[in-house]
Amino acid sequence: MASNKYTCNEYRQEMILMALKRRLATSTLTPKEEQELKAEIQRIQESMGMD
Repeated sequence: MASNKYTCNEYRQEMILMALKRRLATSTLTPKEEQELKAEIQRIQESMGMD
């Protein structure tokens, strides 16, 4: 039986990802800030295997 452990680091990454998405959705950002947020979201999703 395979055991998939949910680590503190995975939880932390999920919380950061949710905060970035929330900021992207609710804030008035400059185009540069929006682009940077999207790039960071993409980087985190890739590191988590969420492509």
